[in-house]
Amino acid sequence: MAKTPSGKNTSGRGQRDLKVKVKTARGRTLSSTRWLQRQLNDPYVKRAQADGYRGRAAYKILELDDKYRFLVPGARVVDLGCAPGGWLQVAVKRVNALGEKSGKSIGTVLGVDLQEVEPVAGSEAHVLDFMDDDADLQVKEWLGGKADVVMSDMAASSSGHKQTDHLRIISLCEAAAYFAFDVLEEGGTFVAKVLAGGAEGDLQKLLKQKFAKVANVKPPASRSDSSEKFVVATGFRG
Repeated sequence: MAKTPSGKNTSGRGQRDLKVKVKTARGRTLSSTRWLQRQLNDPYVKRAQADGYRGRAAYKILELDDKYRFLVPGARVVDLGCAPGGWLQVAVKRVNALGEKSGKSIGTVLGVDLQEVEPVAGSEAHVLDFMDDDADLQVKEWLGGKADVVMSDMAASSSGHKQTDHLRIISLCEAAAYFAFDVLEEGGTFVAKVLAGGAEGDLQKLLKQKFAKVANVKPPASRSDSSEKFVVATGFRG
């Protein structure tokens, strides 16, 4: 199971946070300096480096799967917007795509993105816009059938305007949901990132029509100062 990093170090005087401070350098904006300082002090970033994951986002899907158990051995998984590949890495292990778990079914992991992604052993990554006509047919052909899980950590490009960004990501999530309706096996699961902001009502209504259960979750790996959360819809009705 995924563990929550404490980000603390023990010294002779007890526990205390040892934070790295970053000075604003010439040519670097204040916001970029704050981002860099946050990265350097983020325990999930450090743990991702130690565990060999391509980014801290890997722990978000680990924590969600620990709770809802959708990445099971033998599952066929589609990761929308899969760059840089951290979610692919997690899915490969959990669905036994490399056949490393003796006696367990071997799963399939497929990623699609608008850009090329460095290969992840045990998965396939294709350059594809999932909103293209017949993209669902292409994905089912690559999978050799329907998917058991469609997941997405996609986010629209930031405009700097909170409400606009919220609407953009809700729209993207809705598009991902309609794609999932076309490729999911009955009983399947849809997992996607959204931003809190008040426009989620229609998305929730849509998902509740198509799935037996719909939950909204903020995993521990999601930064506390971020408005992101994840919708986990299970039991696709077909």
